[in-house]
Amino acid sequence: MTETGMAAVAENKNILVADDEPKIRGAVAAFLQSRGYTAFAAETGRQALDVFDKNNIALILLDLMLPDLSGEEVCAAVRKKSRVPIIMLTAKTSEASHLNGLALGADDYITKPFSLKVMVAHAEALLRRAAGDLTPLPAKNSWRGGDLTADFEKGLILRRGVPVNLTATEMKILSALIKYPGKIFAREELLTLVLGDDSGSADRVIDNHVKNLRQKIEDDSKSPVYVLTIRGLGYKFGGE
Repeated sequence: MTETGMAAVAENKNILVADDEPKIRGAVAAFLQSRGYTAFAAETGRQALDVFDKNNIALILLDLMLPDLSGEEVCAAVRKKSRVPIIMLTAKTSEASHLNGLALGADDYITKPFSLKVMVAHAEALLRRAAGDLTPLPAKNSWRGGDLTADFEKGLILRRGVPVNLTATEMKILSALIKYPGKIFAREELLTLVLGDDSGSADRVIDNHVKNLRQKIEDDSKSPVYVLTIRGLGYKFGGE
């Protein structure tokens, strides 16, 4: 992407708010506008896709429980043509629900009820990371001749064709690394992404999750080829 193109992405402050609850939709839109963003509102899944197609959207806040298409269906449709950041807003707290959304390509989850300030903090973190990287994301990615596959359309991570049983946190970490190849994620950044908190012992928490993730997707967890440690900086994806 050219410097001009990257600047245009960085300056894009259009955020799509898709939620069928008028009070939530209105409150989120008003708060975003007070912070200098332009909010586009949608109350159904089809309306959200229509707004996305007609406008240059930088980020989507997507409710799971929409009256026509589900949030997961909207997410899957968007992911077929864009890697625009998506934060799912949901009252669902089950791990299975979170895993499904992340596998389909969502970048983050916020559980209702939520703080508007926390919501904006999550959004701004994703916007900073995505600047210059809003390129089409294939629905299915495979590395090393099918050794590891991320099938976002079906919501699966596979090793040699066999689904891998990842926790929600492990899925968040792996999804972030896959979606932004080449980017080095600091431990503090991953901690905020997966736990919504940048306090505490980031090294210990994230390193433990990465250790468990490597045991599930690497042939040799001590000599990883997918989740690489960049000494003194953090982690990056090593798939080629």
